[in-house]
Amino acid sequence: MDYLRYKIIIEGIVQGVGFRPFIYQLAERFGLSGSVCNDTRGVTIEVEGTAEPLQQFIATISDQKPPLAVIQSVDIQTLPVRGCDSFTILHSAVDESRRAQIAPDTFVCDACLAELFDPTDRRYRYPFINCTNCGPRYTIVTGIPYDRPLTTMVDFPLCINCQAEYDDPASRRFHAQPNACPACGPRLQLVSADGSTLDSVDPVAETIRRLREGQIVAIKGLGGYHLAVDAANQEAVAELRRRKQRDEKPFALMAKNLEAVKELAVVGSDEARLLQGTERPIVLLGKRSGHGLAGNIAPGNRCFGVMLPYTPLHHLLLQNFKSLVMTSANLSDEPIAFEDDDARQRLAEIADAFLSHNRRIHTRVDDSIARVMAGRPLLLRRSRGFVPRGVALPGESCPVLAVGAELKNTICLTRGDRAFLSQHVGDLKNLEVYESFRNTISHMRRLLEVEPQRVAHDLHPDYYSTRYALEESGLPAIAVQHHHAHLASCLAEHGIREPAIGVIFDGIGYGADDHIWGGEFLVGDLKEFQRYGHLRYQPMPGGDLATREPWRMALSYLQSAFGEVPGDLKCFEGIAENELRLVCQAMIKRINTPLTSSCGRLFDAVASIIGLRQVVSFEGQAAMELEMLADPGQSSAYPYRLLYQGGQVICDPSQMIESIAKDHLSGVVGSRIAGRFHLSLAMMIEEVCAQLQQQTGLKQVVLSGGVFQNGLLTEMVVPRLEKTGLTVLTHTLVPPNDGGLALGQAVVAAA
Repeated sequence: MDYLRYKIIIEGIVQGVGFRPFIYQLAERFGLSGSVCNDTRGVTIEVEGTAEPLQQFIATISDQKPPLAVIQSVDIQTLPVRGCDSFTILHSAVDESRRAQIAPDTFVCDACLAELFDPTDRRYRYPFINCTNCGPRYTIVTGIPYDRPLTTMVDFPLCINCQAEYDDPASRRFHAQPNACPACGPRLQLVSADGSTLDSVDPVAETIRRLREGQIVAIKGLGGYHLAVDAANQEAVAELRRRKQRDEKPFALMAKNLEAVKELAVVGSDEARLLQGTERPIVLLGKRSGHGLAGNIAPGNRCFGVMLPYTPLHHLLLQNFKSLVMTSANLSDEPIAFEDDDARQRLAEIADAFLSHNRRIHTRVDDSIARVMAGRPLLLRRSRGFVPRGVALPGESCPVLAVGAELKNTICLTRGDRAFLSQHVGDLKNLEVYESFRNTISHMRRLLEVEPQRVAHDLHPDYYSTRYALEESGLPAIAVQHHHAHLASCLAEHGIREPAIGVIFDGIGYGADDHIWGGEFLVGDLKEFQRYGHLRYQPMPGGDLATREPWRMALSYLQSAFGEVPGDLKCFEGIAENELRLVCQAMIKRINTPLTSSCGRLFDAVASIIGLRQVVSFEGQAAMELEMLADPGQSSAYPYRLLYQGGQVICDPSQMIESIAKDHLSGVVGSRIAGRFHLSLAMMIEEVCAQLQQQTGLKQVVLSGGVFQNGLLTEMVVPRLEKTGLTVLTHTLVPPNDGGLALGQAVVAAA
C-alpha cells in the first residue's frame, strides 16, 4: 500500500481546548503516525498513513472536534513520507506568522462538576477544578502560544499527580494549562479590607454564613470581583444600593440552576439555550409573580437579569441559596475591581468581607448581557465568554485599530479576515476606565500580534477615544461617522458588502452637519453612506444635561408642539418655576441648546410628559422604563407627519407629542400611552423604509443603535418590514449599542 504524508494547519480557537490530545487520540484510532503541536497560528499536524484512514482522520477532525474548539480554516499540504512509527505531541513552536486565537473563559463542565461534589475525588470541593473543556482562558493569558508559562498559572508548579495528568494524552487534563489541585494550586481566603484573615478553615462555609446574615461579600471570580448579597434579603439589597451608590439600576442575579431560574422568571426555549450556552451570559427574563426575591433588585423593570453559575466556587456557594445578587464590584462609573489590593482599597466602604484567592487575573472582564428579541438572541454587552472570539469579516483587510465611542466603550483590532472586539471597557470619562482602555489596546495588540496600519475613531472631537487616536496612537487616523459605524457593524456581522437601508436610532452621535444625530435613515455600505432622512431637529436644552434630566426634552417638544408649555401638565411639578422659565428662554435665544434628531431623547420626552421619569440615575433609564410600562396590545397609533426637505424625509413627531400630552391630561393610563407611542414609531419606520425601498430598490434593512435594544419596538418593527418584502438584519454577535461601534469603525476604515 502507498503511504501519504500531510501537513495540516488549523486556525481558529484550537489552543487550550483539548485539541492536541483529541488529534493524538484520533491518530491512534486510525493507526496513523506523525505529530501535532501548537504554534503561533493555531495547531500544525503532520500525519502519515494509507489513503483511506487519512481521509477518515481529516473528516473526523471537523465532525468531532472538542466542544470549545472553533475551526476557522484548514490548510492541507502534501509532504514526502518519513516512515514514522508513532504519533507524538510536540512542544509549542514559534514562528513569524502569529495568528493563534485564545479561547474565551468558559463555565465549569459537567465532568468537573461531578468530581467537585464526589467525596472520593481528590478535587472534592476544590474551587479551582478545571480541564481542557472548561475553566479560565483569556483572563489568565499573558502571551502566545497558549502554554502554562504564558499564563498566571506559572505561579503554581504542578504536583506529581497533576503533572502526570498534564502529560497523559488519555487524560481529560492533558495540557490543560490551568490544571491544579488542592496540593499545588490556588487557594481561597476570606479576608477583611485590611487583608487580615477572617477564616482559614473553610472560607466558603464562612462566606455562606455571612451572606445568610445579610452581609455584603466581595467575591473574586474569573475576570474580577462581584459584590454578593442574599437576593431574598430586602435590607441587604438596600444596603448594597446605599454603599455602592447605585439607587435604581438593576442588579444581576445568579441562580442555582435552570429550575431555580424558572421559579423567578419566564424562561422560553431560546432563553434557556442562552442561559446554558458555553458563554453563560446574564440573560434578561420577564419576572414571574411570586418570585420571592427582594423587590428592590430591579425596580421599575419587568425583567430580572439572571445568569447561571460558571465557576466551581459559584456552584459551592449556590448549593445553599436559590439565588444571589452578583453585581460588578465597583462604584458607579468605575471599572470592575480585579486586582486584590486595589479591590480591598476601593471596596473597603462597601464589602463586609472579601472571598479572594491567589490566582492572578491578568485581564479584567465583566459579565456579558443578552436577551431574546424577535426570536433572535441579542447581545447588550459582549464580554466574558465571547471575548476574544473573532468575528468573520466579508473579506481580508489591512490591520486596523478602532477605538470605539465614549460610552460603553470597546476597541477592535482586525487581522486578515477576522475582527477581534475587546471586552466591555466602560465609560471613558472616568480616569480609571480610560487607563483600562489603554491597557486593553496594548494587551490585545500583544496577544494577537497585530501592528495596525491605521486607527479609526468617532467624528466627535471631544471623545477621549478620539483624542487617543489623534494624540497617542501614532497612527494615520480615519474619522468614521457614528451612525455609519452602527450600520457597517451590522453589515459586517452578517458578512455583507452590498448597500442596505439603515434605521439607526440611538441617544447621541456627532453628525456630519455638526448637529447631534440619533434618529437616522441611511443608505450605505461598508465604505460610504447617504442620509436619506431623520427625525426632525429639536433643541436640546442644556446639552448633555438633557440626557440626565428628561424634563428638559419634554419642555422642548411641548414648546414645539403647542407653541407654549401647557400649564396644567403635572410632569414639571417639583421643578423650580424660574428654572423652567430660564430653559424656555435659552431655547428661544438658542443658548446652549444644540439641535438633535435623537430618538433616545424623544423617548425621554415622552417618559417625562406622562410623569414616569424626570431625572435619570443611569443611561437609558427613562427609555427602559417606558418600554417596561408599555401595553403591547395597543392597535391605534398617534399621528405624525413626514415632511420633505432638500431631498430628505423629515419625521415630525409634533402631532404625536400633542396627542400624548392631551391623553395624559385626560387621564389615559401611562401603559396605554406608552404602548401607542411604540406602535407609532414602528409604523413611522415602516412607512419611511417602504419609501426608501421604492426609491433605491434595496431589499435589506439594518436595525441598529441603542434604541433597538428595546424588545417591544423591535418586535413591532421586524414583522412590519418583513411584510413589505424587506430582509431585516439585526445584531446577534455584537451589541446594537455603542459596544458594537468599534467593529463598524474598523470595517469602514479598512474599506
